[in-house]
Amino acid sequence: MKFKKALSIFLAITVIVGIMLTGSGNSEEEKEGTKNKAAEETAGTTGGAAAETTEEPQTANKIIVFQSKVEITDQMEALAKDYKKEKGVDVEVWSTTGDDYFQQVKVKLASNQGPTVFSLGPGAESQQMAAYLEDLGDLPFIGDIAEGMVNEVDGKKVGIPYTVEGFGMVCNKSMIDPAKVKDYDSFVSMLKEKKSKGVNGLSLSQESYFLIGHILNTPFALQKDPFDYVQKLAAGEVKMADTPEFQEFAKFYAAIRDNTKNPLEIKYDQECGDFATGKSAAIHQGNWSYGMFKDYKMDFEMGMMPLPIAGNDKIAVSVPTAWYVNSQAADAEKKAGKEFLTWLYTSPTGQRYLTEEFGFIPVIKGLESKNLDPLSKEVARYTAEGKTIPWPMNQWPAGIVDVYLVPIAEKFFTTDMTPEDFLKALDEAWAQAAKK
Repeated sequence: MKFKKALSIFLAITVIVGIMLTGSGNSEEEKEGTKNKAAEETAGTTGGAAAETTEEPQTANKIIVFQSKVEITDQMEALAKDYKKEKGVDVEVWSTTGDDYFQQVKVKLASNQGPTVFSLGPGAESQQMAAYLEDLGDLPFIGDIAEGMVNEVDGKKVGIPYTVEGFGMVCNKSMIDPAKVKDYDSFVSMLKEKKSKGVNGLSLSQESYFLIGHILNTPFALQKDPFDYVQKLAAGEVKMADTPEFQEFAKFYAAIRDNTKNPLEIKYDQECGDFATGKSAAIHQGNWSYGMFKDYKMDFEMGMMPLPIAGNDKIAVSVPTAWYVNSQAADAEKKAGKEFLTWLYTSPTGQRYLTEEFGFIPVIKGLESKNLDPLSKEVARYTAEGKTIPWPMNQWPAGIVDVYLVPIAEKFFTTDMTPEDFLKALDEAWAQAAKK
């Protein structure tokens, strides 16, 4: 992905947020037209099978959906039941924590074990799995997705975006004033002040992306051309150890190690629970984490703030994940997978799940969320103000976080590894991963 592609995604995100903040601007007739279009398409593919049995496959009576987003596991199970009621098709839902999801989906696809519909990160993951990605360009709602948001591989439209997400420091505003944490010194001062009061200033957790993946995105995103930097790093033309933003990142990481609880002893649910109960002043998370607070009574205002590496004043915003259909599945199963996605994005029930149950920021024209949670509102605000940085991590070598970066982070948090040695280890790991 070149930088101009990232720019198109930013423009698309801005359009989405503009629609979300001001209302859809579409008439009821337009909305109804989208639904009717989907209904006609479905009728044409199912009802038309009787007339052209040699050309149109029947629809399978069961599909398997595999996705990595732990926050919507229960909601996906409920959605499967509603889909069975409305469409008569069974949906078996596979879920995982996300730590080794990519490895799992690769193994399952390579061994012909399914799934029908699955999720990947648009970028390196989808490019590596190109042989298993069905062309979705004929879906009836594809033209209603914001420009630049559909994942394209080898000239084909193959991935339907989940949502727009943003991450940074999710903070308790009664404990931290974001305006006072602007650089390394003020960040460390905040950590030490919280530590003296028995409060965790910033919590990470042991899961791979929550430990190293997301937070390492920031120094990449601060490069003049982040995606070009990723390519040069893979080619051995630059090193993190020689790059100022990474040098400062390593100092931030060391400050977290020296002044907060060891993240290797904290799981995601505990991280969120400690924040909700005031044991942590901030967590490095995104708007997706809001669903983890549903069982807590929180009497404080939460917000999002940048990780201020090199004076950064932006949060990271992009499309995190997309839906794909297994191109190696039987024709009837592929057809059923496409019909499932069409139902999800165009039917009243499917749209309710996207906007209300999943809490997704809509990426499709005419669809709006009237009840954005506080963190999603923060993502919308930063986007509207133009204070966003991209996700170059989507272009990292596939699987690098779980296989190569996590062991280094684990060593860093259990030894006295210096920031310099940490960056050297990252550079060496990158060189190995880039060869795969």
